Amino acid sequence: MKTLLEVLQSGTDYLARQGCEEARATMQHLMAHVLHCNRTALYSQFDRPVEETELAPLRELLKRRAAGEPLQHLLGSTEFFRRDFLTDARALIPRPETEELVEMVLKKVPARPVRVLDMGTGSGIIGVTLALELRERAKEVVLADISPQALDLALENAMRLGARVSTIQTDLFENIPLEKAAPLPAETDSSGTAPGEEENSPGQEMRFDVIVANLPYIADGEELAPEVMKDPHTALFGGPKGWEIIERFLARARDYLNDNGFVALEIGYDQAPAVTQIMDGYGYNYIEVLKDMSGIARFPFGYR
Repeated sequence: MKTLLEVLQSGTDYLARQGCEEARATMQHLMAHVLHCNRTALYSQFDRPVEETELAPLRELLKRRAAGEPLQHLLGSTEFFRRDFLTDARALIPRPETEELVEMVLKKVPARPVRVLDMGTGSGIIGVTLALELRERAKEVVLADISPQALDLALENAMRLGARVSTIQTDLFENIPLEKAAPLPAETDSSGTAPGEEENSPGQEMRFDVIVANLPYIADGEELAPEVMKDPHTALFGGPKGWEIIERFLARARDYLNDNGFVALEIGYDQAPAVTQIMDGYGYNYIEVLKDMSGIARFPFGYR
């Protein structure tokens, strides 16, 4: 019977031969997942025998990883902003750069209750994180996506983490009205309050203080790593030039902003000139593009 250290080494060698990057770290993650412990705990158990009942699921995970299935899909979760989010093939795997976007948005949110829209929410990482970080300042957080499967995943994450959000399936702003529809005369909301007594009265404008979007921005046909191609293609490809969906979004987003509200996006490494030109053309004010930790102009902001 092999020890934990022997299994770790042999699995690392196998992944390295298959061309897997960070083979040892990947093997550590898989072993910790199968053995229901954290990676640090592995080091205190190197002499521990590994049972066949533990090796069998580990072998299956190794085969799937060698075949190009993302590690996050195998583990079923990924860490984002110090929280574990469910991750699977229904939505884009969260990237480290998106944490930087969330940090920047939080710094710019005014010190009062705000309405937030997370457009193209995917697994919900941006909207759920903002809801949890803003706490009582999150007056309302809406998660929007064209994919019902992604919205299911986003809602699962919100429920697991205790975030108060709502969801809407929509192709950008197609199903998001600028005004609330008038309810039936006898209709009441879930609290039993009669229509017109709350702030969400008929005819009230449905605008937001913050609209964040991490939309598809890769050009159609661009060659990507096989592992990346495991993400939903609708979450990756944004049109012939890559920024066409972003342009459609910007064409309407300004109308959905409150006075002094802002939009914030994540874009491709070379798209800042095109996107800022689009924003200027649609009348956004105080446009700026903030850089990520690698010095790339990655995050455009613009105000109504």
